[in-house]
Amino acid sequence: MQTASAVREQAPPAASTGHPKGLYLLFATEMWERFSYYGMRAVLVLFLTKAMMMDKAFASKFYGGYTSLVYLTPLIGGYISDRYWGNRRSILTGGLLMALGQFTLFASASNYGPASTHELSHWLLYLGLGTMIVGNGFFKPNISSMVGSLYSPADTRKDAAYTIFYMGINLGSFLGNTITSLIGDKDGHPELFRWAFLACGIAMVLGTLVFNWGKGKYLHTPEGEQVGETPVHSGGVKGIFALLPVLLALVLGTLWLDSAKFPTIAPLLGLAVVGIAFMIFTDKSLTGADVQRVLVIFIVSFFVVFFWAAFEQAPASLTFFADEQMNRTIFGYELPASIFQNLNAIFVVAGAPLMAMVWTALGRRKAEPASPVKMAMGLALLAAGYLVMCFGVHNLMPGVKVSMFFLVALYFLHSAGELCLSPIGLSLVNKLAPLKFSSLLMAVWFLANAAANYLAGYMSSLYPDPKSTAPAPVLLGFHITNLYDFFLVFVVSAAVAAILLFLISSKLAKMMDARNLAPAV
Repeated sequence: MQTASAVREQAPPAASTGHPKGLYLLFATEMWERFSYYGMRAVLVLFLTKAMMMDKAFASKFYGGYTSLVYLTPLIGGYISDRYWGNRRSILTGGLLMALGQFTLFASASNYGPASTHELSHWLLYLGLGTMIVGNGFFKPNISSMVGSLYSPADTRKDAAYTIFYMGINLGSFLGNTITSLIGDKDGHPELFRWAFLACGIAMVLGTLVFNWGKGKYLHTPEGEQVGETPVHSGGVKGIFALLPVLLALVLGTLWLDSAKFPTIAPLLGLAVVGIAFMIFTDKSLTGADVQRVLVIFIVSFFVVFFWAAFEQAPASLTFFADEQMNRTIFGYELPASIFQNLNAIFVVAGAPLMAMVWTALGRRKAEPASPVKMAMGLALLAAGYLVMCFGVHNLMPGVKVSMFFLVALYFLHSAGELCLSPIGLSLVNKLAPLKFSSLLMAVWFLANAAANYLAGYMSSLYPDPKSTAPAPVLLGFHITNLYDFFLVFVVSAAVAAILLFLISSKLAKMMDARNLAPAV
């Protein structure tokens, strides 16, 4: 049996700076998929409130339910990929389903209105979002895990590779957000939202075609072995296709119950955590070192919830803020409220190459911070962004609009924090996960995002609407009477999480290195 050190001795030189062409194929595929997802997401809450006539609190919770399921279904997709389909078939199927979902939203937005008079349009809304949720479950965990498969286990370029890959995510977000905001978000013209959904559907088709074209030529290990193909131990391929309608029905039922009847998604999230932990930790093939490294993934994922719950206010409460409380006029032109979400993508695309160079240079000097420390830095920057907003809205008088400077500063700080946390977390999961659970543990990372997005929707529903005469929202006994109170909640939660993660980072670093410290066998 080979030891970890023996495997490292056989790996290609870590000093190599070039990246395999497969990384750029995955970059392009993910770019178009993120165009589709973020382009739609940029206008979704505005579509719900301005075209489908939902109130802000309901629209926020509905949005949170949708995005949480987007990150929950990768648990199922990752499991099916590991055991039955492989990465490639999962990505292609997921891409086609997401394109179909966008085209269904186009149909919904072509005959919009309140549920009382446009029932079919609302059912098409549910159907389109449900189809996209299922498709994302197959697409998202598999394309992320394939990035690491292109490198040898000891290759130090993985953090840089995931940062480059993450730049593709944000380039797609920038393109999608820009186009959908300009063609779909115009005050007084809700009929334009349908063109945003149509553009997103076309982008998803392009991404799927790009992946299908290059998968056989570029997706292989350094030794030339194809990656992402049907597992040799597959229990069958065709039978899974018959389960897709059942999965869609379950997703639609869950989304409808959670938004219209009673909380359904939160218990599912809890069951998913327990179920996946039981499945992994009862596997007798895992060594003690493997268990410690998997524990790190679960612990870090817990802290990730605090980051994304605050970060994901961008398409909800922060968009409400930009629409109603911010001066959006520049050179006589009023910018669409949704386009400010683009600032995140701009800052990440500009900063990702620099951040990749910084991590690589520090790695060569053996001075690179441990992954948990980097992620604690990300949480601290997130808190700083909301602190800037607190200064901007403090003692804000009725009718006075805030300078866009404060929102720009928030997105800058949040983007820097994202680069410290998200690509590093993706790389950490890939490096620590045992091979047989690689896709499933990548889905654990997205499970944290699912919980965070559900919480983000709830938090956004506490947004203090200045036009509302209802009692002030209350969170854990704290009355949110104005925007200052609302943003202060995120300052405190992110700062506390950052401090705690930093304090335990050295312990987590030792657990991550447990395999290297274990006796050779």
